[in-house]
Amino acid sequence: MLNFDAERFIRIQSGALDLAGPLQELVDALLAQGAKNLFFLGAGGAGKLMEPAAQLLTRSCEFPVHLENAAELVAMGSSNLGPGSIVVIPSLSGTTREAVAVLEFAQQRGAKVIGLTAHEDSPVARQADFTFTAFAEDDTSSESFYLQSLVIALSILHRLGRYDGFESTLAQLRTLPESLVAVKEAFEETAAQIARDIQHDEYHIVTAAGPAWTEAWYYGTCILEEMQWIRTRPVHSSDFFHGTLELVEAGVSVLVFKGEDASRPLVERVERWLPSVTDRMTVIDTAAFALPGISPEVRALIPHVLIATVLERVSAHLEVLRDHPLTTRRYYRRIDY
Repeated sequence: MLNFDAERFIRIQSGALDLAGPLQELVDALLAQGAKNLFFLGAGGAGKLMEPAAQLLTRSCEFPVHLENAAELVAMGSSNLGPGSIVVIPSLSGTTREAVAVLEFAQQRGAKVIGLTAHEDSPVARQADFTFTAFAEDDTSSESFYLQSLVIALSILHRLGRYDGFESTLAQLRTLPESLVAVKEAFEETAAQIARDIQHDEYHIVTAAGPAWTEAWYYGTCILEEMQWIRTRPVHSSDFFHGTLELVEAGVSVLVFKGEDASRPLVERVERWLPSVTDRMTVIDTAAFALPGISPEVRALIPHVLIATVLERVSAHLEVLRDHPLTTRRYYRRIDY
């Protein structure tokens, strides 16, 4: 595979899953102490990656869960944040200005902060009440944060008696790093073709629903826009026919991501309509990926993980074809803003 180290990938994702036991123990302890709610408070892409876990909790139990923008929370506050709140702050570098600010804000209000970082010697790691470090870099961080936040969500559901088969699910997830490499290998030729097909496009509409929606937003915003300087319009499939459809015409590229959860029909509705107006539809469907030993129930929990892992392959080819390394920036962490 182009510019890919399988051993490194397995090591990084396995490192994230190695935190499952300690994360579960901490969640159990905090709930036993009377935790009253949970906040996922990240900045930028890292914060967005918490959305599938937050939605899993809000749709599966009554425990109050809040997914908020870190900077906005600091600016506007929340009457729900205080003693008894569990705050989860993901930050790859551990140095992001907004992440550090919301950590301090939460602690000042008596909340307990869990930091998820890739570097233990960083402000978020040092200042959090509980720190979990799993090394990752840009090309591996999506899966790592997705898996860590999923473990947190499942641990809460298990503690509350709202999720059967917790241990079985964790056992299946632990086989995932090797399976994801096999998925990447099987997708490599498709990824190269997708990159060839879209390399000259200056604009994409990206759509999905359910957990896959997070990856649609993330890929459009944090990869195509930030790392490739390509304009995108991420739009949830349930909103596609409430505005964005008017932007579709012949030649417009639409990227469609389909998972195997209950939201799938929302995406299929868009997929059925698009060929009537454009010949530039690219569909990535997790149902096409072989995952030996992973049950349908667990597959439904991880479409965002699967889509992230194959999109990394698209990005690897795209940066070469466009002669635009994914590390190139004009402004982000280059200037003060």
